[in-house]
Amino acid sequence: MAAPPSKGIIRIEVLDTGIGLPMDQARKIFEEFHQLANPARDSSLGLGLGLSIVKRIGDLLGHSIDVRSIPGYGSAFAVEVQIGDAGEVDETQPIRAAQENSAPVAGTFLIIDDDPIVRNMVKMLLDQEGHRTMVAGDVATALDIAGTNAAELDLVIADYNLSCGASGLDAIASLRQQLGRDIPAIVLTGDIATITLRAVADQGHIQLNKPVKSQQLISLIQHLLVKAGKNAPDTAVDVPSSADPSAIQRVFVVDDDAVVLEAMRDLLQEHGYGVKIYANGEEFLRAERSDGCLLIDARLPGMTGLELIERLRAENCTLPTVMITGDGDIALAVEAMKAGASDFIQKPVGHVELLASIARAFELDGGRPSAARELALSLVAGLTARQRQIMDLVMAGHPSKNIAADLGISQRTVDNHRAAIMRKTGSKSLPALIRIAIAAA
Repeated sequence: MAAPPSKGIIRIEVLDTGIGLPMDQARKIFEEFHQLANPARDSSLGLGLGLSIVKRIGDLLGHSIDVRSIPGYGSAFAVEVQIGDAGEVDETQPIRAAQENSAPVAGTFLIIDDDPIVRNMVKMLLDQEGHRTMVAGDVATALDIAGTNAAELDLVIADYNLSCGASGLDAIASLRQQLGRDIPAIVLTGDIATITLRAVADQGHIQLNKPVKSQQLISLIQHLLVKAGKNAPDTAVDVPSSADPSAIQRVFVVDDDAVVLEAMRDLLQEHGYGVKIYANGEEFLRAERSDGCLLIDARLPGMTGLELIERLRAENCTLPTVMITGDGDIALAVEAMKAGASDFIQKPVGHVELLASIARAFELDGGRPSAARELALSLVAGLTARQRQIMDLVMAGHPSKNIAADLGISQRTVDNHRAAIMRKTGSKSLPALIRIAIAAA
């Protein structure tokens, strides 16, 4: 339904009479893979990508997206489109990476934006590209994060206008002073005033105007990383040479999604692995098995991923196994590792993370689990009794809010303990922490 033009804008609305949704969920439904009524991640109910694609395209084109909804009655989605001249074109050309055909380079970034929706969207985009990202809503938080990750930071991405009168330029200047080096920085802004452009240029930063094209940002980041001398991580390409067929490591992929199977097969073969794919656990069990690594989706029809792992262990099969779980399936991941899985990764899966996890599984299978256990025991021994208690609750899948209520402490205190746990164990992610805790158990 198109509304009449008003002030150079056409408003297009799509109405439905579905179940509706609470307005506090209105923004979350634009996140990738977010679904309100599909906790089991049943692919027959969709993937949760439709609205995120609409939002991303809207951002790229500069069109605002709006939603209104009443639970039990339905929802109204609206797109506002600017009416431009027929000859008007966008002359902005994307910046290409210095080595466009080479393997992507992964980096560690700090994203500073006082708008949680924007900073989480940028984080999601870059996480999917295989980067490690940290986010801050203000200068003070950014400095705290940088203080514990100083050596790892490769790049700062900051919004020009921050809250409380601060600017992205202030944040970058403070970070450079604290780090003692001129860390590369990208400034995002919708302000095209001459004074703003000059201020950004005078400090040697790169400016991108909003709305930012995702591919333009990704290409620019690759260019900056290559320019700084960053190389693709060894874990992403450390595979046996195909010159000796007997040395090729094999990966068995089990997933009921044919598209996922094909994509993983192409990626793994491109990096030198021999790959066999299976649509379900029963098909894998019927097949002739050899040495290799099993990559399995947790949510399978019929025999689940966890049941397949338990079946293999009952048969004394020591095949190293990596389980892919949905975001938030912490308790399931812990159960899988207790049952014998070597590792787990969470959806959406980045290719760098996937390759690193497979390499780690082969490494542990090569006779180094005892060393990993000794290291894990020493790291966990450095935790206080309260921190070990909170770590156990986190591994059981409890969010900080529930942990705080159960222990009779504030959520801020729980978050502080969680930060200390990550720091003391050297964990850069929740999956990494769980690997350490399981190894030490």
